[in-house]
Amino acid sequence: MESLIEREAASGDHHGIEPVPEASRVLSARDVAVLWGDLGIGLLVLVTGALLVPALGFLQALVAVVIGSIVGVGLLAFAASIGARYGVPSMVLFRPVLGIRGSWLPSALNVMQLVGWTAVEFWAMSYVADLVAEEVFGFSARGLWLAAAAVVCTGLALWGPVGVTRIWLERFGVWVIAGISVVITFLVLTSDGIGDVLTQAGVGGFPTFGPALDLVIAMPISWLPLVADYTRFAARPGAAFKGTFWGYLVANIWLYALGALLVLTADATPDPEGVAVGILAIAGGSVAGILFLVGLLVGETDEAFADIYSGAVSLQNIFPKLSVRASTIGIAGLATVLAAWLTMVRYEQFLFLIGSVFVPLFGILMAVYLSARRDLDTRDLYRGSTSPYWYTSGVRWGAVWPWVAGFVAYHLVTPLGPSWWTDGFADLFGTPLSVRFPWLSASLVSFVVAFALTWLTTRRAGTQRLSSLATNDER
Repeated sequence: MESLIEREAASGDHHGIEPVPEASRVLSARDVAVLWGDLGIGLLVLVTGALLVPALGFLQALVAVVIGSIVGVGLLAFAASIGARYGVPSMVLFRPVLGIRGSWLPSALNVMQLVGWTAVEFWAMSYVADLVAEEVFGFSARGLWLAAAAVVCTGLALWGPVGVTRIWLERFGVWVIAGISVVITFLVLTSDGIGDVLTQAGVGGFPTFGPALDLVIAMPISWLPLVADYTRFAARPGAAFKGTFWGYLVANIWLYALGALLVLTADATPDPEGVAVGILAIAGGSVAGILFLVGLLVGETDEAFADIYSGAVSLQNIFPKLSVRASTIGIAGLATVLAAWLTMVRYEQFLFLIGSVFVPLFGILMAVYLSARRDLDTRDLYRGSTSPYWYTSGVRWGAVWPWVAGFVAYHLVTPLGPSWWTDGFADLFGTPLSVRFPWLSASLVSFVVAFALTWLTTRRAGTQRLSSLATNDER
């Protein structure tokens, strides 16, 4: 088995968007847990956790973290198991749901968000690396660190999921990032006044409890459009579900809570540089603090690798003949350019916009796959206009309106984005529901609306299997 894994990793055979052969589905539940646990531990998770306080007190923030993590990671694990069951990437799973051409829209949106996420990762890594350089060497060269991050992460993306998981992460990366997180957690929990910090009330303002839930859910939800790109290499659907759920759940709760504690104990601010300064402060500004930051940078490379790799896979769902290698390099190059443009305000808006698009989309996916009582034939996913999933000119229009309804529901609760968007919603619909009901989560409302509408539609049509959707649509 190990020799197969080594050959697979060395060859860079990533299988494109075709079903992964049974012989190449080699990742165990432990492997999947290592991958998703490592993806859940990162600098940007700390940053997002830092956004929750001091508006909320720590205990209230922790409740939001636990509930939001269970909801978001539960959805992530469900999508992971579907990918493992059929051995296909995430965007191909939408061919039975939206039609073969209909799946191009989420694919295009996914590429856009993954370019953005890659830019966010590069931006964060370059800022922290520059801070380390100033502390140790006394010079600033952010452009150099940005280029270095881009080269390393692109190399990992070209290497592929099996090699990165079984060789880079399991033998080195996960131990570095987990060990550093343990030490930082210990330093935070043994700092002066920690008892008062844990029990003090929030100061109010944004976020209230509902939007805080959305911020927590946004992180695992951001991985939904690409989770199957990796779990299609899992040996069994059960292994994919358990590994994804427990690996990411533990990491997400841990790092969100740690990010909040860094704000409350080390005066960190909710941005990469502010969190880095907080870590240096909690470590007493010592060499150990510098090493912690370097370790976090090493651990952050896997997030960017996943964004770049899945961006290339999603592009191939639209353009099957496109070279994955060329698109990988292109996505990394574009993200490097965008990394110089980002601010934390834009990053926060970015997280909410991701949720508003992909939460209802996966509500539709879950409803369709749960309502189907028999397996699909994966060969039908690649048959073009002769496929039962061609529907009307390649699109199942009946699945689009629940997606739109879920998107609108999200913004009725919490309209976030550019000012022209939020002002337009306020003019049309008045005061957002989250203002009147601070506990209300836009993510949960959006998901329930899209899921319920899709479930009712498919059940009313008498759907007993996925392939029958085509017949029902044509009627």
